[in-house]
Amino acid sequence: MKLETGRFSILLFIPAALLMMALAPASAADRVAEFRGTGNTTTAIFRVESPWVLDWRLDGDFDELVALDITLLEAKSGKHVGRVLHTKRKGNGVKLFRSGGLYQLRISSSLARWTVKIDQLTREEAELYTPR
Repeated sequence: MKLETGRFSILLFIPAALLMMALAPASAADRVAEFRGTGNTTTAIFRVESPWVLDWRLDGDFDELVALDITLLEAKSGKHVGRVLHTKRKGNGVKLFRSGGLYQLRISSSLARWTVKIDQLTREEAELYTPR
């Protein structure tokens, strides 16, 4: 019996790929946007559905002189929706939002490096959310 290597490899690959997909962890959040910087900015517009989280991280070379302020803006009108975060300490955290829309972030920082990620959640993931 003669085996054709190419076909045989494909036949082995398909079940292996299906097994890997079945064993992979359930999809967590879908990344909508990610912003990084060191100064003040207004981010690009992003669209999210409810629920979603803003995941932030603040780092810097100094322990006491860093600061980060994040404000949520309605993108079309520029209307101030609310302050999301104000901190003068390095660290990280997440904030859950239960209303979708078209938004921008106004970010102000001092002596800091920051990262902000916007992640779309499922309703089930939002139920597991714990503020930190």
